[in-house]
Amino acid sequence: MLSKILKASTVLLSATMAAAQTSSLCNPVKGQTCPADPAFGGAVTIDFTKGASEYFTLADGTTLNYDANLGAVFTIAAETNAPTITSTKYLFFGTVEAVIQAAPGVGIVTSFVLQSDDLDEIDWEWLGADGYEVQTNYFSKGDTSTYNRGGTSGVNSPQTGFHTYTVDWSPEAIVWSIDGVVVRTLTAASANNGATFPQTPMQIKLGTWDAGASNQPEGTATWAGGRTSFKSGSGAPYTAYYKSITVTDRSNGVAGAVSYSYTGTSGSYESIQVNAGGNTDTKEVTTSATTSTSSTSTSTSTSSTKTSTKTSSKTSTTSSSSTTLTTSTKAHTTSSTVAPSSSSASSTFASLTSSSTIASATASPSTSVAKVAVNGVAKVSISGLGIVSAVLAAFALL
Repeated sequence: MLSKILKASTVLLSATMAAAQTSSLCNPVKGQTCPADPAFGGAVTIDFTKGASEYFTLADGTTLNYDANLGAVFTIAAETNAPTITSTKYLFFGTVEAVIQAAPGVGIVTSFVLQSDDLDEIDWEWLGADGYEVQTNYFSKGDTSTYNRGGTSGVNSPQTGFHTYTVDWSPEAIVWSIDGVVVRTLTAASANNGATFPQTPMQIKLGTWDAGASNQPEGTATWAGGRTSFKSGSGAPYTAYYKSITVTDRSNGVAGAVSYSYTGTSGSYESIQVNAGGNTDTKEVTTSATTSTSSTSTSTSTSSTKTSTKTSSKTSTTSSSSTTLTTSTKAHTTSSTVAPSSSSASSTFASLTSSSTIASATASPSTSVAKVAVNGVAKVSISGLGIVSAVLAAFALL
């Protein structure tokens, strides 16, 4: 009985931990007049083994290494670390394929999230304390009134080897796949006849964070497997690797998409205007427009340094004699901390069974803001993975 309760609570808790309550600086469904979202407008392959990409911006306070064999290196060396990057462009239905090795470690969470301005969302999340499963989730317009959307799927050794995780998203369904094998399908019809189905243009957000940090609520840490240790012998620092991302933006069937605009406040895909005029040629992107190169006798990788202040620094570390790691850094520009902190968002769970209760608690992610100019449109976006509240309070065994 207890194992069934724990399994059910894991699904419910994972639902709250995704980015459903991440705020948006400009939410079109709230009647705000927002700039158009720049479109990928075709197929793009981003190879992080070649360095930083112009298609992603670093969150404030984020430092990334780029390994010539492993790709973008997301490291948690202290509980204040939360490396996060966000795509500068959006897709409006399509496929996103990411080659990822998740971070190990009790309390550590690795994420691959698609999220829109009006807080539609599609997620993958890996718990460092769980070497056998990955969690999937979805949200519509940031609604967390129910907590039954999450799911788990088995995966072989996600923390010790790379797997290809795919989201195929259309007006009819979302399909999650691992190494080409479908593990979950959500039809629009099953999401309240489409009313709660994610359907607006989305950015891609990649990141790793410490859900077991000392400043996280007890329930959040419990969901993540416990409190994170950085003591000698703990396994710290904890590292996730993102080798590559392949994006195919279908632009809701419109060729030559340049950007996407909301019309009205319904947040339905029919209300999204596709602004055409660009080209849809497939292109491979390996480095950003501003890169520098460093090398050893056997391996080379590139990096870019993004700074939001004139005093931002650039550092470099090396993983081994045969691999060069180079670093991208973006300094803090806001007063918020990098790691998620307890604050405004709150969630209350009803009783799972007559013998178990999930209490309520609060947690909200810190938010960092990046301004990106693409196609002549200044776009303000939220950088940072949305992580919301969850608490596993007590199980009263019969």
